[in-house]
Amino acid sequence: MNSEQIQRQALEYQCPEQAFKDRVILVTGAGDGIGRAAALALAAHGATVILLGRTQAKLEAVYDQIKAAGGAEPALAPVNMEVARPIDYQELAGLFDKEFGRLDGILHNASILGDITPLERYGADTWDSVMRVNVNSAFYLTQAMLPLLRASADARVLFTTSSVGRTGRAYWGAYAASKAATENLAQVLSEELENTSAIRVNTLNPGATRTDMRALAYPGEDPMTLKTPAEIVAPYLFLLGPDSQGVNGLSLDAQPK
Repeated sequence: MNSEQIQRQALEYQCPEQAFKDRVILVTGAGDGIGRAAALALAAHGATVILLGRTQAKLEAVYDQIKAAGGAEPALAPVNMEVARPIDYQELAGLFDKEFGRLDGILHNASILGDITPLERYGADTWDSVMRVNVNSAFYLTQAMLPLLRASADARVLFTTSSVGRTGRAYWGAYAASKAATENLAQVLSEELENTSAIRVNTLNPGATRTDMRALAYPGEDPMTLKTPAEIVAPYLFLLGPDSQGVNGLSLDAQPK
């Protein structure tokens, strides 16, 4: 299939009830927004989900919701990605190895917006924070987890991108630059792994979605005109699951125009 056919398949995907049974999926930014919706959907389709995020209380709320719905017991991984070091991710990988022995997927969803302001006035500290969370932590985490992904017979890595990462837009500063870096990081990784592993790597742009980050970026927008995170999870399930076998190195949209 070509990329347009795969894009259509992702949008129309209806996930089988137990498509993720016995699969272990790590979701970053799992306490809220799209990460939370994806974690709940993955668990509803049989996955054991590792919930990684900054706020313990939010992760515990998602944990409780998954358990109340009869899902497999999730794991909690409270991590502040703004300050976490490479060794912290290596230690996490050791814990996951002891508990699960492998990873069948990673959804890189955690991001911060930074400031919407001209580059001329962009604060260095804010720039550094956005790059640490959106790019550096994704690299450190992926690098640390690669041995666990290689231990899977059919693993996926899915990076969350943005339209401003494909074409830069005035005033979007570090966020746009970080998402362009994310696109490139995914391309490099997908090519390196394509012929050396069963790991497949793609990116997905969620588009305009009713999240706290969207409200920060567009404070005058009516959020009720936007789809909720739960309404756009089908492409996430497709790209993280077994039905996307062979799909590698693509940048897709959850809400194409």
